[in-house]
Formats: sequence, structure tokens, C-alpha cells
Amino acid sequence: EDMVYFVATPIGNLKDITLRALETLREADAIFCEDTRHTVKLLNAYEIKKPLFACHKFNETEAAEKILALSREEKRVAVVSDAGTPVVSDPGNVVCKVLREAGEPFTLIPGASAFVAALVLSALPADRFAFIGFLPDKAGEKRAVLEKYKDLDMTLAFHCAPQDVDRDVAAMYETFGDRRAAAVREITKIHEESVGFRL
Repeated sequence: EDMVYFVATPIGNLKDITLRALETLREADAIFCEDTRHTVKLLNAYEIKKPLFACHKFNETEAAEKILALSREEKRVAVVSDAGTPVVSDPGNVVCKVLREAGEPFTLIPGASAFVAALVLSALPADRFAFIGFLPDKAGEKRAVLEKYKDLDMTLAFHCAPQDVDRDVAAMYETFGDRRAAAVREITKIHEESVGFRL
């Protein structure tokens, strides 16, 4: 069917892609991606050649209009991020909103999700959890976000860039005090690691 497909891609291991995702990418008229250099590696691994267009946080509104126009022309459009599920801590939310407001159909081809994998690998309670995503860069804003969640009696999942780990963990300790935690990295890759610790 001609519509917009948000397609989850591998978070590390290139084999973690569904048959349906590959079929969708093969049948797409256009693929919008966060970084064309990154996506072309995935497509090359599966011998898929399609026109690629950028859709990242700096041009998402403009990309959303292009996606909407293509969808109205009854083209099949796939939207991917560099790794994992688009929209979740990645571009795509603006596109969803534009399509919803225009009444254009879209769907998700589900697959890998980094925070779900991290939750499993952490061995922390997973019956109730909150996904917070990336913390802001500025110390004051970081603390303000953490303050909102400090009284939640559940596992909190964060994304963190390698260069921000020390600052983020220090801010968490400052806000949450003594609490069980886990750091998970290199998910699905050779050096996958999950380290439990106390803040």
C-alpha cells in the first residue's frame, strides 16, 4: 500500500532487521534518513538502491513537507533514523504530526529499540518504567528534568552520549541519591556490556 512507513533499523548488529523492514525498504520510492552516509551502509549490506533524502533535526519541517507531497502523489516513502526506531529520541515526530494533521496515512514497521534492549540487559525491575531519553546539556536544565522524576517508584531509562556519561551520572546522584543503576553500552555488538552499580 502507498503510504509513509517509519522503519526501525538495527541498533548495532546489521542482522537485527526484520523481513518486513527489508521488504518495505526495497519497495520504497524514496527513503528519508537522518544521515545518508549511515543509511547507505545498511542498504548496501542488503543490496538495496533507492533515492535517499535527509530528514534530521535541522531540516525536519522541510523534509516533512516533502514527505507529505510524495505521499499525496501516492509514492511509498520510508523514514529511518541512524539506529533503532525513528521518532524515539530521533527525528520523525514532526513528520508524524504533519502527516496526522494532513490526514495522510502512516505506519510503523517495528524492530530494534535501544532503551528496551537496555532495560532487559540492566536486570532492573521492568514491570513499570519510564523512558526519559537524553538529558539537556545545561546543568540547570539537566537538574530540572531529573527533579521531575525523582519521586517515581520505577526504573528510569536514559540515553546518554559517551562524552556526557560522567556529568549525567553525577547529576543523577545529586538528584536521586543512593539508588540502584546500570550502565549498558555497545548493545547487540561484540563488546556489549551491562554494569550494575549504585549511584
